[in-house]
Amino acid sequence: MIRCHRLAKSFRRARVLDGLDLEIGLGERVALIGSNGAGKTTLMRCLLGEYTHEGEVTIDGRCPRRERTAVLARVGFVPQLPPPLKMPVGQLVDFATALTGTPAARVHDLAERLGLDLAPIRTRPFVKLSGGMKQKLLIAIALGRDASVLIMDEPAANLDAAARRIFFELLAEREARTTMLISSHRINEISALVNRVVELDMGQLVLDERIAGESGLAAHAAGRVVCRRSEPALARALEQWNFRALDAEGIEWEGEVAGPDRLRFLGTLSRYVSVVSHVSLQERGAPAAQSAAQSAALALPAGLES
Repeated sequence: MIRCHRLAKSFRRARVLDGLDLEIGLGERVALIGSNGAGKTTLMRCLLGEYTHEGEVTIDGRCPRRERTAVLARVGFVPQLPPPLKMPVGQLVDFATALTGTPAARVHDLAERLGLDLAPIRTRPFVKLSGGMKQKLLIAIALGRDASVLIMDEPAANLDAAARRIFFELLAEREARTTMLISSHRINEISALVNRVVELDMGQLVLDERIAGESGLAAHAAGRVVCRRSEPALARALEQWNFRALDAEGIEWEGEVAGPDRLRFLGTLSRYVSVVSHVSLQERGAPAAQSAAQSAALALPAGLES
């Protein structure tokens, strides 16, 4: 469905994406994580055909840059920063639904489920809405269409708690038939929804984690890390996760990782692939065979041996 091959993008002299290879299949729900500046938004903009770039990008076999109209007809997008549109809300809804063949009533219904009544604000300029109202409207427009791909950049950032809950319920209703790429700093919010986690760092893929099942995300896991040598930076990182050293040199560590955080934990360890020799996460209370299978399902980055 989504394919990137040697994707590279630079702004002036800054290399934001650096030879990225990534494939996302039909129906996969991918959490895209990484620190600020890792390349997440740039990747999404390349998928939408907004940037020229090196390498290849295709969605369902089509190039977003050369066949943008055809590609965007199948893609719903929620940006991190709402665009500064001056058109009235009603005009924006009419324009978006006419462009995609979406019934306007569907957008109104979705907005209402998110807690936004569009009727009283139809004549208000979009740019004059609050951040939360803008986000709810953009989500309603994106989810209202029959898109086979959803690309969402921090979509819940400006939502209140109730709207966030409804938003993820709406995504769950589509999970069987829609490919999703979701950038989020709140991995615990999307952990029950996604079945794969991809982490970028300095424009490169450093973690690609397929989740075997949802039960592992709901539980706590006993973690063990073995290092090849003492490394102060890794020791500090493990201490921040409340891991404790089992020896004076800091070679072996153990601790506990909450289910929704285990993917971020592995992402932290992926930065120390030259130091870490062994990682295991075993769910508390799970039968040994089941825990072994779940640990084996964690596709650790190159350099980390399970």
